[in-house]
Amino acid sequence: MRHKKIARRVIAPDPKYGNVALAKFINHVMERGKKTVAETIVYRALQIMREKSGDKDPVRLFEEAIRNVQPAVEVRSRRVGGANYQIPLPVRGERQFALACRWIIGAARGKKGQPMSQKLAAVLWDASQGTGEAVKKRDDVHRMAEANKAFAHFARFAHKKK
Repeated sequence: MRHKKIARRVIAPDPKYGNVALAKFINHVMERGKKTVAETIVYRALQIMREKSGDKDPVRLFEEAIRNVQPAVEVRSRRVGGANYQIPLPVRGERQFALACRWIIGAARGKKGQPMSQKLAAVLWDASQGTGEAVKKRDDVHRMAEANKAFAHFARFAHKKK
């Protein structure tokens, strides 16, 4: 190895609920360094979810939504003998969380005509119920991996960096 290992940053838990995953999600929602705006959006979305669920813990619903959206496998492109193959590979835990956040936020931003907190609450609620656009995205990724299972024997080469 040419470089020393990069030290992982420890993210402090969010101030309201004391949850590290929620703090990371807020960081994903944040645009242009405006963290207080992102916190406001996420906390309002959680408040909307609490009202919709009848005083169920919104952080539990959030964690359930993340769990329902996290992919177990994904496809990565690999060039073997002049042809590109889509090789199914398992997804590391950190990447699972990052992809789930990205898909949930992308689905919320894709909706139109409502404040972001309402859109995010709707997407998180759907995801916690196992439905919605973000869960559909995960299912599409799993379906793609299943379709390309025949190329899984190339996987032993896929983890090598170029």
